[in-house]
Amino acid sequence: MMYSALTCLLSCLPLSLTALAQDFQHSYSLGSGGSINIRNVSGNVQVTGYDGQAVVVTGIKEGRNSDKVSIEDQSSGNNVDVRARYPEHCNDCDASVRFEVKVPRGVAYRYNSISSVSGDVDVAGVSGELTAKAVSGEVTVKDVTGSIHASSVSGNVHVGKVAGTVNAKSTSGNVEVEIVSLEGAGNMDFGSVSGNVRVKLPGNLDAEISLSTMSGDLKTDFPLTIEKSKWGSGQKANGRVGSGSRNLKMSSVSGDLSLLQM
Repeated sequence: MMYSALTCLLSCLPLSLTALAQDFQHSYSLGSGGSINIRNVSGNVQVTGYDGQAVVVTGIKEGRNSDKVSIEDQSSGNNVDVRARYPEHCNDCDASVRFEVKVPRGVAYRYNSISSVSGDVDVAGVSGELTAKAVSGEVTVKDVTGSIHASSVSGNVHVGKVAGTVNAKSTSGNVEVEIVSLEGAGNMDFGSVSGNVRVKLPGNLDAEISLSTMSGDLKTDFPLTIEKSKWGSGQKANGRVGSGSRNLKMSSVSGDLSLLQM
């Protein structure tokens, strides 16, 4: 009898753990050019390209008040829209949601909003138009092809090994960008109020460039003349590389700027 009970317990345990491991999971058949929106309030968001055919969104609720949080699915047509919803007067709730999203690798989508108010946002191995942002958290984008907008109010922004165009900003964090291949003709803007900005680009950059820092150092591998401010510790550099087919701007109030070649 004891052996049978133990066998049942062990066989049922994986199913129980699986049920506890996810509070929301849904698969979507989304065509190329479809839109994906994942909006979180408290918790991380991770989007990863994989070799499957469907977009799979998993939400895991955590914390002692997790039952107060709902995961809303407002998807329709060629649009995936999933978000965390908190009740009113839940400022002290111990509850968060962790979103894990898998998307078909190589299919271009419009990621209109991959975001978290209080949590990190991590996107890797996807393609298309991406907007990734956090209020209090880090934003990391890597191995992405397309047009990228990455930002954080209170956190660092890392964009690495991407192909396309990038705009990346932080209010109180560092910004680091590495573009292995420039594609498209979009303008690019990199900035931080109280952090360093470091951008690494291919040597075939073709742009009108404007660099400025109010109280930091400026370094560049491109043929630009660096000028020091007459009234403070700031530096700036302006010039054209190639035919100037796009505008490139870098700025920081109290941080260093580095515009480097691959």
